[in-house]
Amino acid sequence: MELVIFDCDGVLVDSEPLAAEAMAAVLAEDEIAVTAADIMAFVGMKQADIFAGLQRLSGRTFDASVGHRLWPATRALFAERLQPTPDMVRFLDGLSLRRCVASSSSLERIRFSLGVTGLERFFDHDAIFSSEQVARGKPAPDLVLHAAGTMGVPPERCVVIEDSKFGIMGAVAAGMRPVGFLGGAHASDVTASALREAGAEVVLESWSAVEDWLRR
Repeated sequence: MELVIFDCDGVLVDSEPLAAEAMAAVLAEDEIAVTAADIMAFVGMKQADIFAGLQRLSGRTFDASVGHRLWPATRALFAERLQPTPDMVRFLDGLSLRRCVASSSSLERIRFSLGVTGLERFFDHDAIFSSEQVARGKPAPDLVLHAAGTMGVPPERCVVIEDSKFGIMGAVAAGMRPVGFLGGAHASDVTASALREAGAEVVLESWSAVEDWLRR
């Protein structure tokens, strides 16, 4: 393996519960009864796809302003409470393989998340990729293929670390080695069996376990 492709939310940073909390609050302003648990079912998808799923679930059409209000609300929570996933800094300090980020979030949100948690020093500026840059978000393979192509590494030499079934499905479709990660705060909302069913080669619950697996 030459390249480790990290998802951001729930893998590098413990953001998923905070993001769901912010989205539920913004929707509540419009009297749309969607819970954080409802939102967590769509973890790993790009925002437009999450909105589409929640509109189907709630039977409501979202006001156009929801997208504009969501990032300020999310950013405020991130600035106050966002942290790296446990042991992330030590793992990245010791990682000898090349690395990049491929996330369904916007580039602005990814860079803010890495900056506020102190992780930006581990990733080159041009090694951060967003679903904004491709036609189809996860579970399509477009994003990780774009990341690998830009980094100049063949898909079969890439490991993708994901916390959602949609991300795992994208890695499988790309012909990469998918690793399910359940070491974040929202691990109870994602089951190991769901990640395995999506195609994860292995499901690991800590960065020490990922480190051991990579050394095999």
